[in-house]
Formats: sequence, C-alpha cells, structure tokens
Amino acid sequence: MLNWLKTHPFPVEAFFEYSLVLTFAAPAAEVQALLPAPLVPDTFGDSWGFLAVALVQTRQLRPKGFPGWLGQDFFLIGYRAFVRYPSPTGRRLRGLYILRSETDKKRMTALGNVFTHYRYHTTDISRQEIAGRVSIRSQQSGFHVTLAPPAAAVPLPATSPFATWQEARRFAGPLPFTFSADADSSRMLIVEGVRQHWEPQPLAVEDYRVGFLEELNLSQLVLANAFAVRNVPYHWKKGRTEQWKS
Repeated sequence: MLNWLKTHPFPVEAFFEYSLVLTFAAPAAEVQALLPAPLVPDTFGDSWGFLAVALVQTRQLRPKGFPGWLGQDFFLIGYRAFVRYPSPTGRRLRGLYILRSETDKKRMTALGNVFTHYRYHTTDISRQEIAGRVSIRSQQSGFHVTLAPPAAAVPLPATSPFATWQEARRFAGPLPFTFSADADSSRMLIVEGVRQHWEPQPLAVEDYRVGFLEELNLSQLVLANAFAVRNVPYHWKKGRTEQWKS
C-alpha cells in the first residue's frame, strides 16, 4: 500500500511565488555514479553533467481541483540531477532525478515522503530581500546564497562551461519530467509537470555555499548559471510507470 502511495497517485497543483535555480557542472562520469539505472546524465560537450539546486516559495500546494485554502504553503530546497531516460518505446525523455528535498514545514516533510520518492527532510530556511539583493540560507543544511540586484546586463558565472545565456537556459529548468527508479521491479515512475508563463531571468550570484553538494565529494563542481522566476501557476500530472529492461 505504501509503495502505491509513493507513485504520485493524483495530480497536484501549486503557485510558485518565487523560484530560483542554481545549476552546477560536474564531471559526467561522477554524476552518472549518483543515478540509478537506466538514467544517464544530460550532458554538455560530452564531459559535463549537471546538478541543480532549486529554491521555491510555494503557495497552496494541493490535489488538483481542490480549493486553495486546503493547500500547503512551504519553502523548498530541492537537489536534482539533469538526466535522460531511454524509454522502452525508443524515446529519450529529458528530465530530473531528485537526490534530496528539504522544506521548512514538518507537515510537508511527512506528506512528501508518503506520496513521493523525493527524500524530504525538515530544515531551517530563511529568505531576505533588501533593495533587490536576495539572500537565502539554512544553518542546519550548511546552505546560503546571495544574489546581486537585477541588472540589464548579467554576466555568466566566470566558471560556467557555457558561452552564452542561451546555452545556459537549457540547463535551468523546469524540465518536463521527474523520474524515480525502482531497481527491484525494473520500473520507472514518471511525473510530468505543466507550467504557465515560465520566463526565467538570469541573475548574478555574489556568494554561495551548498553543504549537500559538498558532501558528494565531486572532483569538480562549478557554478554554471542562475535563473529566477516569479508568480507561476504549476501543476503535476498523476504519475505513470513503465517497465524497463535491466
């Protein structure tokens, strides 16, 4: 019964008041080591794989069609890998694999771990914005990021493997699918997200630390891009599963 509940058994909707994604490049082979079969890293230039940290202020998360006042408001820090899934149908679907999720609400941790495989943990999260400069931090998670105020011209991070923001945009999210693999049954759970008015704006990162990514002990980890969006309606379809060959 519990395994069935974790298959995202009903559609969900929410409102993203604010969403920031920091994407980091790491050696593709080392990203592959973090993934279950049959997922593979979504690469750039064959050598780089990508990990992302998404920071989202979510309002009224609830089963789709339910009134907003029944929803859950919470802040999320989500750690993801950009992946491709070679489907048995011959398609190579592009999406995300969740490594860990953190939230500021114990209720969201409990519900998230009942209905998903996204590995929710409760932590402290604070966000402050002064004169356009945004700071988000979590002492328990060893996380902080400070963003420069929005500007007409934003340079790519000096460490980025991308030459242009257009290249970087491919690894900013959101991607159509989120995947969870069950190696014992050789089944892949696929959840499709649907968004409206998603127009990410590039931002300059002044300072950051990501404790969870540091713990992965990757040989290289460089900031590749940072994008933010505001005020976006979003919903996830009911999860579906596919059988894949080992």
